[in-house]
Amino acid sequence: MEKRVHNFNAGPAALPLPVLEEIRENFLNFQGSGMSITEISHRSPLFEEVINDALGRARRLLQLNDDYHVLFIQGGASLQFCMIPMNLALPGRPVNYINTGVWSIKAIKEAQIQGKDVRIIATSEDKGFSYLPTDYTVDRQASYLHFTSNNTIVGTQWQQFPDEEGVPLISDMSSDFMSRPIDVKPFGLIYAGAQKNLGPAGVAMVIIREDMLERVPDNLPTMLKYTTARDSKSLFNTPPTFAIYVIDLVLTWLEETIGGLEEMERINEEKASLIYEAVDNGEIYQGIAELKSRSMMNVTFRLPDEELEQRFLSEATSNGLHGLKAHRSIGGCRASLYNAVTIDSVRSLVEFMNEFEEKL
Repeated sequence: MEKRVHNFNAGPAALPLPVLEEIRENFLNFQGSGMSITEISHRSPLFEEVINDALGRARRLLQLNDDYHVLFIQGGASLQFCMIPMNLALPGRPVNYINTGVWSIKAIKEAQIQGKDVRIIATSEDKGFSYLPTDYTVDRQASYLHFTSNNTIVGTQWQQFPDEEGVPLISDMSSDFMSRPIDVKPFGLIYAGAQKNLGPAGVAMVIIREDMLERVPDNLPTMLKYTTARDSKSLFNTPPTFAIYVIDLVLTWLEETIGGLEEMERINEEKASLIYEAVDNGEIYQGIAELKSRSMMNVTFRLPDEELEQRFLSEATSNGLHGLKAHRSIGGCRASLYNAVTIDSVRSLVEFMNEFEEKL
């Protein structure tokens, strides 16, 4: 095997090496079938075992009771931006959104396109989304309160979720899903594109509470109803079988190798603290997100000028540290520390950051 690099890409992102090795080992002959996982029928007992195992592991990791359903829906998180208001906005009642960056804006736009009574109850746009707003009032009559739990571009993360005031919470957790334990009880729906912490791009995992499904209108297109996915057990049409297979392997790694979400959170906190320490103690690095809003998943920082940033990124790549260029909308650098990014990769980055500064 050719030498692998340290992968800090924001998504598609790093996958656990044991998962990749298992995929390679079994790709041509899955479970002795003589076929690849990409060739077997989604209606076969072989694939039924895969998807049921993934669903069961997700339920255990999140400690879900029978009130919640776990669904696989194609289209990633972006399709959920329109499905949520389409399915869950109640007639004559507003929908509340907290705007903390690009992905919140995209979700808000999709609700507005549908003519919903969208009320943005808080925003951090005034400071380039570098913090999470705390001063807001939830409409008690709102159909739901939507927020993005982790913002990949600027690098902010809700450490304590918004106070819902009895209104169902809905959250895009694409970039910190399964990175820490959460209390699901306030949530009517949680969704996450797979390509950060779960597996390959192209599918979203949706956690939805039973009472929310009672809202789904009858006159929606069949493929855009959450009830369709529930009733068909995510098999209404051909699902992305390979992506679900990889998700099952990642969840197995998370549950059996890592030991669950509490241990995963401990590891992620250690990784983030190492990078933030290098940023805060360095003379040339400046963190972008405000201290109280910093993300464990995406550490963003600037250098004194763009020329030095380009040199930093170029030398980092030459040293096997890939994916450190931040989003073009803000510039600078970003280290994405999703679950599969190892402590060793983080230590290698910290060592490079220290050496880079010493050479100046």
